[in-house]
Amino acid sequence: MATPETLDAFLNESRRRVDEALHHYLPVPPACPGVLSEAMRYSVFAGGKRLRPILTLAAADAVARATGSTPDIGCSLALPAACAIELIHTYSLIHDDLPAMDNDTLRRGRPTLHVVYGDGIAILAGDGLQAAAFTILAGEPKESSELSKRRLRVTELISRAAGPAGMVGGQAIDLQAAGQVPGHSVVLDAERLRGMHARKTGAMIRAAAVAGAVMADGTEEHIEAIDRFAADIGLAFQIIDDILDVEGNAAELGKTAGKDAAATKPTYPALFGLNGARMIAAECTTRARDTLTGAGITGWLSPIADWVVSRRS
Repeated sequence: MATPETLDAFLNESRRRVDEALHHYLPVPPACPGVLSEAMRYSVFAGGKRLRPILTLAAADAVARATGSTPDIGCSLALPAACAIELIHTYSLIHDDLPAMDNDTLRRGRPTLHVVYGDGIAILAGDGLQAAAFTILAGEPKESSELSKRRLRVTELISRAAGPAGMVGGQAIDLQAAGQVPGHSVVLDAERLRGMHARKTGAMIRAAAVAGAVMADGTEEHIEAIDRFAADIGLAFQIIDDILDVEGNAAELGKTAGKDAAATKPTYPALFGLNGARMIAAECTTRARDTLTGAGITGWLSPIADWVVSRRS
């Protein structure tokens, strides 16, 4: 593959590779019922930024450059993990949109899955995507025992990030903060809000980047630096999401705007104001870029940090 010369070219090529691989990995009849295959693909191929798998491939590209390896080989080794992470992310969106959670009817510019297929199939499609993700992680790539060690490490870190100590735990706190858990409501100050986002959004973003670094055989120093970079980018991403929920519109966002305020959810704009929230996001981005510079890491990660905070959807 030719080396992309611009960020847009890298993003487009990464999305193409991920989508092509996802088509390969997702089961079809007769391996699974047709309605379940349709439902899973409805959500997986509804569009979206593909931020998490892009981070996986960008981190693999970066450590390959830093260690003198071939970037395309690093990206190829990381591609199965990138796909698994996108499937887990999509399952989480399907479940978040359910009436028992955020009760949303629009996602990625289309009716949410439960609106089209019903709550039951939406739950099962989410469950199926999560299981498919770990099937990929358990089996790909297969080439050597050394890759098996990396794959096991990546499977563990993604499991932790997706589970009760990470994304699922963050969603539980979000429900408590929104008063949706009888007898267990909580009020979030700035520190607790940051902690919730570190679990709900940040954990999988960190896991995505670190997975790429591990699969491309990065040094421990590079892996640690990419983890710190991704922690800051994960927070910046969520802050921008909070801002867009206030300033954006459904046509641009592809999802319902203003729902956080309507649900009286704690957000960075609510606590710090729009300008204060923007300043915190900018500080996160600067710190993330400085981390990469200090570790001698080049490539697409730093431009991706700028993309995260400048996006409009």
